[in-house]
Amino acid sequence: MRLYESVFIARQDVSSTQVEAMADEFAGIITSTGGSIKKREYWGLRTLAYRIKKNRKGHYVMFNMETDSDTLKEYERIMGLNEDVLRFMNIRIEEVDEAPSIMMQAKSERPSRGPRDDDRRDDRPRSDDKPEASADSAVVAEKEEA
Repeated sequence: MRLYESVFIARQDVSSTQVEAMADEFAGIITSTGGSIKKREYWGLRTLAYRIKKNRKGHYVMFNMETDSDTLKEYERIMGLNEDVLRFMNIRIEEVDEAPSIMMQAKSERPSRGPRDDDRRDDRPRSDDKPEASADSAVVAEKEEA
C-alpha cells in the first residue's frame, strides 16, 4: 500500500453538509478495500483562479490516505463520474505530515476584523472644526500686502 494526497473541488452551490457527505462516500471507497484515511481536512469555500464549468468558487477537501493502486483507480473513476466534483488531483507522497496543512494554518492565522486603531488620526481636520490657514495661504497673503 502507498500513501497518497488527494484534493478535490466541489461545486459552489452544494452545501457544506453535502460536501461532507461526498467526502464520507469517497472515504468509504478507500476504507472498504482495506485502505485507510490518515488525515482529512475541509478547506472551505474558496475563490477559484479561473471559472470552471461556470463556477467561480468551490469547496476544497483534502485527504491523506493509504491505499493500493487498484482502489485509487476506482476512487478516481467515481470522482470523475460525480457531477458535483469540478476537479480532483491525487499525488503519491512519501509520508503523512501530522501537522495541519498550510491551508489550515493560513485559515487559523487570519487576524480578526475588529475596529482599527488608526481609524481616527489626530492630524486630520474634524467636520466640526474650522479649517486652519495653511502655509500656502500665508505666503499668498504676504504677496498681496507687498
